[in-house]
Amino acid sequence: MEPTSILAIYILFWVMAAFIVLPIGIRSHYESGKTMVDGQADGAPVNFRPLRVLLLTTLLATAAFGLFYLNYAYGWLTLDDIDFFNSRERMS
Repeated sequence: MEPTSILAIYILFWVMAAFIVLPIGIRSHYESGKTMVDGQADGAPVNFRPLRVLLLTTLLATAAFGLFYLNYAYGWLTLDDIDFFNSRERMS
């Protein structure tokens, strides 16, 4: 696999992991019992910690990409393993 492909796939894993990690541990003003500032959005988080999100996102993306790359290198799970409807045979 080319280094640019590795980087592009890792970035995709990182963005996907960011969307998974972002809502974890976030509390709104209603949940924490704090008063809102005039004009503030109802869903604005009280305790957003961007460094924690970046760290957890990077850890999750690295673990997921590691499994992906190991599967690519060793072929643990191939396309034939997940072709439940024999679509590859029907296409030829």
